[in-house]
Amino acid sequence: MPVQSVAEGNDQTHYLQLTDEEVVQRAQNGDRDAMDFLLHKYQKLVYIWTRPYFLQGAEDDDLLQEGMIGLFKAIRDFSPGASSFWSFAKLCITRNIISAIKGTTRQKHIPLNSYTSLHKPIYDNEGDRTLIEVISSNKMDDPESVVIDRERIDYTQKHIAEVLSDFEYRVFRLYINGLSYREMAEELNTHTKSIDNALCRIKSKISTQF
Repeated sequence: MPVQSVAEGNDQTHYLQLTDEEVVQRAQNGDRDAMDFLLHKYQKLVYIWTRPYFLQGAEDDDLLQEGMIGLFKAIRDFSPGASSFWSFAKLCITRNIISAIKGTTRQKHIPLNSYTSLHKPIYDNEGDRTLIEVISSNKMDDPESVVIDRERIDYTQKHIAEVLSDFEYRVFRLYINGLSYREMAEELNTHTKSIDNALCRIKSKISTQF
């Protein structure tokens, strides 16, 4: 799906001649301009895909940052041939938002429907469908089932590591690998409150960089 938003002031027009899949490959190989191009190109879509969700007690930017982290994962993990990058990015972004909501409900013991309207229409390239329908259909396309080349350079994590403390970076690595608050706390021999505080700092620092 073509999206025309690119970073103003940067000479990135040559990336418009490439497919998203080709730009992703360059980003995975350490091309920072390619990474910036993708982040700006998909930023509006991240906003669109985040809008149908609601997290009680959180700022709007909190879920937007969850969506951006999902985009980072998509750029990191995309493998050519499995699907288009657009489809894979949408799956990773929505999956990360839903995981964040579920993680918060586990911490506060509040039903999931207190945080998100499962029957609210959500933007989808196949037409207007409810969030619950999108979640159900996405289960068959779980990104964990996609073959991923784990040897590729994780450019995004290296860039983020520059602004995080050692503890925050360890939390971030565990978080993007899908561990729960309890599992992260056990792995790092700390309390879930420390994990929650670290994630808040991480999101704040990331928001100043992207």
